[in-house]
Amino acid sequence: MYDWKSELDALVAETMAFTRSLKVEIEPPRPQPKEVAERVEYSEPGYGVSERDQIRKRVESFKAHQERFMREREEYADSLLRRIRPITKS
Repeated sequence: MYDWKSELDALVAETMAFTRSLKVEIEPPRPQPKEVAERVEYSEPGYGVSERDQIRKRVESFKAHQERFMREREEYADSLLRRIRPITKS
């Protein structure tokens, strides 16, 4: 009968012996700089600007951001449909 446990033990022992024979220095990975697509500047609460004005500005910024996403999605869908229409008409 095939004795797979003894072969596995032999393989593990051989692998462990091989790894002990290696002398490798491992350098810690360098952190990769993250690219910033857009920088959004938020103003810190100041004495001259009311909280209501700050909230209004943030809401306007959020709405503009959402509208841009909607436009991009619609443009992508239109371009996809333009590419698919000639294929489906055949």
